[in-house]
Amino acid sequence: MTKLANYVCGEWVEGCGPGDPLVDPVTGEELARASTEGVDIPAALAFARSRGHVALSELSYAQRAELLGKIADTLAANRAEYFRISLLNSGATDPDASFDVDGAVYTMKYFAKAGRALGDARMLREGARAPLSKTGAFQADHFLQPVAGAAIFINAFNFPAWGWCEKAAPALLSGVPVVVKPATSTAWLTQKMVSDVVAAGILPPGAISILCGSARELLDAAGEEDVISFTGSAQNAARIRGHQNVLRRSVRVNAEADSINSTILGPDAAPGTPVFDLLVKEVVREMTLKAGQKCTAIRRVLVPRVQFRAAADAIAAKLAEIKVGNPRNQEVKMGPVVTKSQQASCFAGIAELRKECAVIFGGNPDFARLDADPGKSCFVPPTLLACENAAAASAVHDVEVFGPAATLIAYDGVADAVEIARRGLGSLVASVFSADADFLRALTLGISGLHGRIVAVDPSVGAQHTGHGNVVPSCLHGGPGRAGGGEELAALRALLFYHRRFVVQGPPSLLDSMAERCADSQLLYA
Repeated sequence: MTKLANYVCGEWVEGCGPGDPLVDPVTGEELARASTEGVDIPAALAFARSRGHVALSELSYAQRAELLGKIADTLAANRAEYFRISLLNSGATDPDASFDVDGAVYTMKYFAKAGRALGDARMLREGARAPLSKTGAFQADHFLQPVAGAAIFINAFNFPAWGWCEKAAPALLSGVPVVVKPATSTAWLTQKMVSDVVAAGILPPGAISILCGSARELLDAAGEEDVISFTGSAQNAARIRGHQNVLRRSVRVNAEADSINSTILGPDAAPGTPVFDLLVKEVVREMTLKAGQKCTAIRRVLVPRVQFRAAADAIAAKLAEIKVGNPRNQEVKMGPVVTKSQQASCFAGIAELRKECAVIFGGNPDFARLDADPGKSCFVPPTLLACENAAAASAVHDVEVFGPAATLIAYDGVADAVEIARRGLGSLVASVFSADADFLRALTLGISGLHGRIVAVDPSVGAQHTGHGNVVPSCLHGGPGRAGGGEELAALRALLFYHRRFVVQGPPSLLDSMAERCADSQLLYA
């Protein structure tokens, strides 16, 4: 059985011991194993900080942007193999694999193009110079310098391709070496992509490392100049932030955690109107793409009480057309969740929701699936629940089923819709479908404090919107509260996480010489 090697200190190292299995979620077949046992993680970080940081810091932003372009080309050339691995290890349909793999390549290409605007600079200068003396002999400038440590990425299982690329692109562009720790259950694809980048000889030694298996003492080895970017559960995000070494060294942490995201239908959107149909389409898409295993997926569907039954019937009718099963079958539109434990978690969550919600569609563990053994596979049926009394409910605002499940919720007026959406206590995204400009504005302002991204769709937008669950590199990704309190992407603004701000007070001649190495930080907002 193949064991995924780790790439540390410029070498491929196989972990000791039996390792943890990676399986095919359709057939139950073991595909590979992963282990970091015996790997010197502190040495790996030290190598990244010394060799990787030094080599990258000798390059300008524009030169590092060229490296990203080469990475994108390498990944694009191996697209077919990544789709194959996605099918085997994640049970991905072609649209599922495209969402992950093509999203990864696009993000790399985006930052490669955007980074060229920073030119030959190696630092950023921020704001106007501040005079500190009457004669002007003593002044101050603020600068942003890439961190001298490593960027540690701890990623979730659902995006083994895009998950590391969306973090690595701004980090490498900043000149910061990356240490990738993918979720073990789907680490094969990440490891293969990193392997292809290493084999292509694009990056200098130490610029990229990967650990396949347990993180072990990774957090213990983090230093004050390192940064940690995490994607996963709110519970694990709290554990990382509260880690003794992370606290003691004030290690910078960005977290993107689970989220009870909402989509909201305006009171003007009756059945048959364009926005009603667009919402129904988007709900079904978000429930079934990647089997609902997206941190941005729709979990609550808020509709005016008068349209509750019509919305329930319309969504259920579309879900009934979705064939679930082995993605190798061309008729299949939705595959499995990734593991048996994730399947059990989904059914447990649905059971919690059923205590205060009715089932409109799905929910039966014994549902029909195409070309798959129920005992070996990890399928969860698309499940739509109903909650007509949101004020009295609690689980629907707190329990996230990380799979193909959503709850339809009735609301009464814009204030009620705002209150229900905010009960998620911090979400990555909400979408609003309405032709009423006043409703769109009031709802957006009402929920903006607890949502990182808001997608507003009216008839003029139509099918041109990028989608409720689509994260694009030019826009902010993250959310407050339960969603982790982090911010990723947002175009070149993403570089800020990988830079340290400092001020130099001194003679103008010194400040002038430093400014010669800098690009204006305003370029990050262009």
